[in-house]
Amino acid sequence: MSPGVIVLLTVVSVLFILTNLPRRGRTASYENADHKGVVLYWRPGCTYCMKLRTRLRFTRLRYSEINIWRDPEAAEFVRSVADGNETVPTVTVAGKAMVNPSKRQLLETIKTGE
Repeated sequence: MSPGVIVLLTVVSVLFILTNLPRRGRTASYENADHKGVVLYWRPGCTYCMKLRTRLRFTRLRYSEINIWRDPEAAEFVRSVADGNETVPTVTVAGKAMVNPSKRQLLETIKTGE
């Protein structure tokens, strides 16, 4: 393998690891999350979760994150709003669920309150 490919694989591996780590200060359980605010339900390895979580890092949005693989109550909630599936990311804004929203959709929902 060429050195460029090795560097690229290393960078991709590091990004994969970093985007799957819980965020300090944002981790919550279903029980203690602020359900009147923004709550992001995710699971490790989900590329859609990685994409949304990475994009939200560059905003000032205050939100909680719940790993549904570590919280059965959160997984049950996600199934209740996603037709029985554990489709993530699922985000709630003041209790209103959005399944697999884009950053733009999420921020628009927060702005309009709808």
